[in-house]
Amino acid sequence: MLIDFNKIKEIVISKMNNGTGDMIAKMYNNDDYRIIFTRIQPKSSIGKHTQTSGDDINYIISGRGKAICDGVEEILVPETCHICFKGSEHSIINTSDEDLIMLTIVVQR
Repeated sequence: MLIDFNKIKEIVISKMNNGTGDMIAKMYNNDDYRIIFTRIQPKSSIGKHTQTSGDDINYIISGRGKAICDGVEEILVPETCHICFKGSEHSIINTSDEDLIMLTIVVQR
């Protein structure tokens, strides 16, 4: 199966989960997975929330930021992967002056 994000419409989500600023996403969804090409704009964030649908895997492509998962801070840089397991609580914050670009895969189970 090929997912071509070039053919998926971009959506802008402002203040996701009571975060700050904007997140720009291209989403693929089916019953098993949600795969999202995500750009969190500079100084923007995804607010703290509990991961309810499944494990949330975030592979960092470019930019810098941090994740806070169950109270533990993790530094995000290219080629790192933040995983928030189902039932855990996390947020993701862009701490830089460039977009934080990541590929997010949610295994829905």
